[in-house]
Parts: sequence; C-alpha cells; structure tokens
Amino acid sequence: MSLREDRLIEPWMRGPIPGVSPLLSGVLYSFQQTLEDLEKFTAHLTDRQIWDRPHGLASLGFQMRHITGSVDRLSTYLMEQSLTEAQFLELRSEARPGPGREELMARMRETFSRAGELIGSLDVATLSDARTIGRKRLPATVAGLLVHIAEHTQRHLGQAIITAKLLAP
Repeated sequence: MSLREDRLIEPWMRGPIPGVSPLLSGVLYSFQQTLEDLEKFTAHLTDRQIWDRPHGLASLGFQMRHITGSVDRLSTYLMEQSLTEAQFLELRSEARPGPGREELMARMRETFSRAGELIGSLDVATLSDARTIGRKRLPATVAGLLVHIAEHTQRHLGQAIITAKLLAP
C-alpha cells in the first residue's frame, strides 16, 4: 500500500503497531489520528486564526494546547507522580494566545512521542493497577487512565475540527 493510500484509512485500520500490545495500541492510534487530522484541518489557517474564537468557541490554539497538556498531565499520573509547578502553570495558560500552529504541532508531536514510549512500554499485567488523579487523589486504574487519554484527546480533536471548519474561508 502506498503512503497516499495509507493516509486514506484511519490509523487503527493500518495494522498492529510493532512491539506494542493491542491492548495498549488504541491510545497510540488516537495520537496518530489527532496529528493527521490537525495537520489536515489547520493547514490553511494563519497563526492569528489559530487563536480566533468563532462564535465564542474555544480557540484552536486552546484545543491544541489542552490536548498536549492533558496528555502530559495524565501521563504523569500514569507514572504515579504528582504534577509539577510548570505543569500547573501551563494548565493556567492554555487559553491565552501564544505560539503559532507550527510550534503547537511540534509540542504535540513531542508530547505524543514521550507518552507513546511510556504507554507502549507498559506491562499489560498492570492494567488493573491503582492510580490516583489530582490533588484529591481520586481513584483510577492504569486502564482507566489509558481510556481517558484516548477519549479526551479525541473529544478535543473534534472540537478543534469544528472550529477549524468555521474559520475556513
């Protein structure tokens, strides 16, 4: 299959990810789908448009920052660590206009790469292991975190696509 044909089908339909358990690969497929869709739907937008808020919706810049930040934060919990002050600072600044499309995409690729290495290396025997979330230490599991990472990423991707379509000329 050529690269062009490969892009016509969604990542999860391209076959197994070498060296990654099928029980973990859904999150990595979500990351790939997000990158491909954001490249496609934002390619025509200016850096100024990335921070526009059509009809009062959250900006694409926010959606992109939030996807990146939430994957980073949820990965921190997956590793049984607490968030750093830098992560809290980033969370508080997600909606503030800032970097352009290319920088936002680069940050997302970097975060997805780091998280993908972590997720791909997990032992599937740990999926039911307990984890805690946030300052309140809310109960979760490894599997619950993985599902949430994937679905939360896709939820904000959908919002980003709608915003991008509203900004299209």
